[in-house]
Amino acid sequence: MIRYKKDPQNIVTLTLDMADRPDNLLNHELADIFLPVLRHLQEEKKKKQLRGVILTSAKKTFMKGGRLEYLYNASDPQEVYNFAEKLKGLFRDIELPGVPVVAAINGTALGTGFEMALACHHRIVLNDPKIKLGHPEIKIGLMPGGGGVVRLLWLLGIESAFNIISSGHRFSPREALKADLVDELADNQEDMMEKARLFLMSNPEGRRPWDMKGTMIPGGSADNPETSLTIARLAAQVSKKYYNNFRAPQAILNTLVEASKVDFDTAMRIEGRYFTELICHPQAKNMIKTFWFDYEKIKAGFNRPKGFGKFRPKKVGVIGAGMMGSGISYSCLREGMSVVLKDVNKSVARRGEEYAKKCLNVLLENDEITAAELEEHLSRLTITENAADFETCDLVIEAVFENANVKAKVTREAEQHMDEYSIFATNTVSLPISQISHASSRPSNFVGLHFFYPVEEKRLVEVIRGDKTSDETVARAFDFVRAIRKTPIIVKDNWGFYAQRVQNTYILEGIQLLQEGVAPAVIDNLGKQAGMPVGPLELADDMSLSLVNRYEEQAAKIYGKKYQRHPATDILDKMLTELERSGARKRAGFYEYEGTEKRIWQELTTHYPTTIKEYNRKEIIERLLFAQVLEAAWCYQEKVINSVPEGNLGSVFGWGFPAFKGGVFQYVEDYGSEIFIAKCDEYEKKHGPRFQVPTVLRKMSEAL
Repeated sequence: MIRYKKDPQNIVTLTLDMADRPDNLLNHELADIFLPVLRHLQEEKKKKQLRGVILTSAKKTFMKGGRLEYLYNASDPQEVYNFAEKLKGLFRDIELPGVPVVAAINGTALGTGFEMALACHHRIVLNDPKIKLGHPEIKIGLMPGGGGVVRLLWLLGIESAFNIISSGHRFSPREALKADLVDELADNQEDMMEKARLFLMSNPEGRRPWDMKGTMIPGGSADNPETSLTIARLAAQVSKKYYNNFRAPQAILNTLVEASKVDFDTAMRIEGRYFTELICHPQAKNMIKTFWFDYEKIKAGFNRPKGFGKFRPKKVGVIGAGMMGSGISYSCLREGMSVVLKDVNKSVARRGEEYAKKCLNVLLENDEITAAELEEHLSRLTITENAADFETCDLVIEAVFENANVKAKVTREAEQHMDEYSIFATNTVSLPISQISHASSRPSNFVGLHFFYPVEEKRLVEVIRGDKTSDETVARAFDFVRAIRKTPIIVKDNWGFYAQRVQNTYILEGIQLLQEGVAPAVIDNLGKQAGMPVGPLELADDMSLSLVNRYEEQAAKIYGKKYQRHPATDILDKMLTELERSGARKRAGFYEYEGTEKRIWQELTTHYPTTIKEYNRKEIIERLLFAQVLEAAWCYQEKVINSVPEGNLGSVFGWGFPAFKGGVFQYVEDYGSEIFIAKCDEYEKKHGPRFQVPTVLRKMSEAL
């Protein structure tokens, strides 16, 4: 569990090696074992038989963090607070043996794992870009609870500590060194251990800044007039970015501010109280459920067709050097694959190379890669105008113009040169996969891969099964998406697939509110206050009103007599035909555009007057969110998606459903399923059949 080794210089190396686990995990078991070891070290110090301690790991990772299962199920605030106090006590013991302790970080250290490293007097990490360090807790609605906030406060100051913790960024070793999160980089294991010994031999006394008289927090405490202005600016940024929906950023800032005014031990108790409050709030439960448990299920492949070996793509072909094709190419290069990028001619295809170079230069500037690594990435990119270069590709993805004839043409051209084992994928937002696959000579090897813009930032990819797509092709497509570190959900070939179909209901509900007389600015502002990335009218412009309307036309065609026309389509028809305002691309939609600026079209209220002066904020927000939840449930009932985890993660990663609610299905549980259904029934009577609750949702409610 913990290997103890002492050398002739009285330097002790503690090697963490939890039995029967692939990674070290800081749970009650490890904490209990650590305590007698630390007591022994303190006795060794009293006897003057201890020069220093090196803390390292026998695993590929240093330490991954705590037990989320425990935190998810915890409900007693006193129990949670006591857990945090025990953790902080352990870390405090590490930094108070009276001798220096070095963290020799040989692998990833995140969350409480990084808190343990912060409790050491010196941190040395292997210079491996695969290693990640930091505090990603905010991604699941939490904050560090083992002293990480207070220690970073003392090491970096309020602003830097806040920016690091609230970003949730996972730092590469070079980034961490630049941010002063670690002290040294090592080339290899031997170099790391040697540097650790040199530090210990040169520093006989271990003492932290907060344990020394006269030391100050960098930049000063919150009582400092200049620092107080910084705090006010940070608070305004939090409010603007999160609309006060996310609790963790505010809790982190509050902790830093309050902790800066008191002694270290009191500051630790303040951190523990805010940590406890977050753990016990439903928001953290929502986010842990979706971003940990649901994500781990998808990552493990529970939805992947069984019985097929893992597909390890080495060479990928991409057709089309536009923004989507360039983003796909970069994502593949970033994960070590070779890429053949084709367009009508090499000069056009060169745009994809320039885009990849631009993205890689950002990584270079942020110290995530070296200049040599940048060149190595680009060396794996081949620019071509000849489909014959796809001959040795494992997978070819087309990302050309949204036109069925064009897609059919490039499919036939590519397949002439592909071997029988390779697969062909189409990236489309509105065309049926089964329709496009008619051009394929091997429809069983044809699949949809719906990427989202911008590809390098969006984590979701919809794997779309056509009517003849084989299970093996779906499995291989799933593996490819995982290989480029994105989240795959398997979706039925249906109008709008999953993400676009559900997102459309958000847009349509916003347009319907406009028709009812709600001011356009109110609609879009409440959309953002609900937690959506942009308002529904702005999103309609960004997508194009033509596409919004096309999805409704496809729905009408598929449902036939069962189709219930959305009342918002009246406005779409008028905007597109009479007013000729189709959206941002034409620089005329619900918004008007001048240079890089945009504002709501001044004449919009002439055509759709604002008649509702006193609006019901809660009802408007609920209508915008309920519309999405109900459509997602219809997708589940119609087998467009096949699981709750896919529905939740697809909604957050795909179109930006509020992360603090945990996704569309978790929203129902958070709201209270019976209350949610009763409210839907009320809205159905008031606003129409689009608020009808699908049978599957009523059954899910009964099962909860």
